[in-house]
Amino acid sequence: MLAGRPVQLSQVLAAFMDDPALPRAVRLTVLEFRLPRTIAGAVAGACLAVAGGLTQTIARNPLATPEVLGVTAGASTGAVAVLVLAGAGHGGASGLAAAVGMPVASAVGALGTGTAVFLLTYRRAQQGFDSMRLVLVGLGAAGLASSTTIWLLTLGDVTNASQAITWMMGSLNGKDWGAVVPALLASVPLLAVAGACGRWLLISAFDDDTARSLGLPLGRSRPLLLVLAVLLAAVGTVLAGPVAFVALLCPLAARFAGRTVVPSLGLTALLGAAFVVLSDLIAGFLLPHALPVGVFTTVLGAPVLIALVFRSQKRTI
Repeated sequence: MLAGRPVQLSQVLAAFMDDPALPRAVRLTVLEFRLPRTIAGAVAGACLAVAGGLTQTIARNPLATPEVLGVTAGASTGAVAVLVLAGAGHGGASGLAAAVGMPVASAVGALGTGTAVFLLTYRRAQQGFDSMRLVLVGLGAAGLASSTTIWLLTLGDVTNASQAITWMMGSLNGKDWGAVVPALLASVPLLAVAGACGRWLLISAFDDDTARSLGLPLGRSRPLLLVLAVLLAAVGTVLAGPVAFVALLCPLAARFAGRTVVPSLGLTALLGAAFVVLSDLIAGFLLPHALPVGVFTTVLGAPVLIALVFRSQKRTI
């Protein structure tokens, strides 16, 4: 959108071709505002979706997503701590500290929560993760992190609380190349490693005895896959906030589309990227009032998830 008018497709193509006749305002809108926001949504969606596919397969539980394991809640706690304690919204040095420290604190919160959940389930990791134990420990960690986040919100003023709540809904507002480039540098190697671990992931779907007979080193493979999932979830959450339903819905959709027990990580990443980008486009530009992308993914994801559940029940009848 430019001054209330949509940018034409021909103008978008001209911006990419560096047409000198194109108005500067259109060029800035396409290359400096819309393009990094779109790439940020695609990267965040792919990372969150693949992280969900990894955790669901490792735990053999379709509910064992990064949200359930407390990773995104931990990231929210870190981000809110910086917004509240650094006084974001007041400008000056405190605002700069929040802008720089928020991604770091969010990553630390995500990795710290994921590490705590892993350590609390490490004894059983020698024989493979106990799905119920992993989910229960993750729910406990998520509850603790969420309670801490709420307590932090009570310490801040209205401006800080408003900023924090918007971020916690999942938002791509204000994303520029300074946020996108580090996320790309972190996500591309992680996604490549996840793709290379496809055989491990496929065998992990079997019971422990079968997995061992097929040569899978359970004591190493599942912890490494879980660490990879936590890192991917941290990158996605730092970039766009805890966008709801992406990690839960996209791996399930990939299973249904591919008619497989284990979701294809490539298809899962594509679905995650498309889901977030299209949701942001509709929520931010096609609705009468702009919404954070996480609100729209929740509104869209909930009925789709219910439909998938009913479809799976029909297949088992």
